[in-house]
Amino acid sequence: MFILHRSHTDPYFNLAAEEYLLRHGPGDMFMLWRNESCVVIGKHQNAYAEINYRYCRDHDIPVVRRISGGGAVYHDAGNLNFSFIQTVGNQNQVDFSRFLAPMMDTLRILGLDVTTGKRNDLYLHGNKFSGNAEHVFRNKVLHHGTLLFDTNLEIMNNVLQPLDKGFNDKAVRSVRSAVTNIKPFLHNIDTVEEFAGKLILNLSEAMPEMLQYELSSEATGQIRQLADEKYRTWKWNFGYSPEYTLLAGFESDFGNVEMQFKVRNGQIIDIMPVTTHIPVETITEFCHLLIGKTMEEQEIRAAMEGAGRFLLASGIQAESLIDSLF
Repeated sequence: MFILHRSHTDPYFNLAAEEYLLRHGPGDMFMLWRNESCVVIGKHQNAYAEINYRYCRDHDIPVVRRISGGGAVYHDAGNLNFSFIQTVGNQNQVDFSRFLAPMMDTLRILGLDVTTGKRNDLYLHGNKFSGNAEHVFRNKVLHHGTLLFDTNLEIMNNVLQPLDKGFNDKAVRSVRSAVTNIKPFLHNIDTVEEFAGKLILNLSEAMPEMLQYELSSEATGQIRQLADEKYRTWKWNFGYSPEYTLLAGFESDFGNVEMQFKVRNGQIIDIMPVTTHIPVETITEFCHLLIGKTMEEQEIRAAMEGAGRFLLASGIQAESLIDSLF
């Protein structure tokens, strides 16, 4: 098994690296890595339904979709991520215990009283500190998890507290749990770097066959390309969300308005009035204006700003509409 301890903290690059190594890596691998502040959502989630979009936007916290399932998690420099990539047989490809067992053993060596939860998470004294997910590619499994060492829990709670929006979809929803950091339960380990070093040392002693691995310049280039073409794109991070409807209530000169927006592959495909006193011809023009647009704040804002005469005639308040959607 190869071991890779990455110092790169760009979340787009790191998630691309996982996918690249799963598909093209040299073999079984264990990785430790960190991201700068970001939200990472599961492959089958509706991004807008999982995050406080306005908080993330206003604090420049990116949202990145991973290739595995499960719920949304917050990463920052105080959180350490671990990944296993392993070739498995056709049977029991998804087996969380295969990967959680060595991590639990390693953490127990450090004096942590670690237990598992119903959803394959790790707990300390009843509080969650590690969420885990898996993805299968052919005969290989990617298992990855978080280790909250000294994460800013206040920011975590803010970004993972969605605004009260009227979403209706079949997307996977996150299950919120009380969380804790590991650092208060450790002795003589003050930094996440020291913590990572202890993990590597303990795992290396348990698995002496581990070999150090470094990304080649060619692999790094391909990972950067994958990051640029996929992981940095709105299409992947937001547009990939499962089809959903959103009941939006906003203001106009005619009174409060409610309309249901139907979104598929990130694109508005239908708008249905629910409660409105706006004239029919105005509703028709409003639908014509936005149907076909992506459910992206910049695109909706640009469409509304480019419809000056229409806005004056309809009395629709653009900022109220934006707030209802995002």
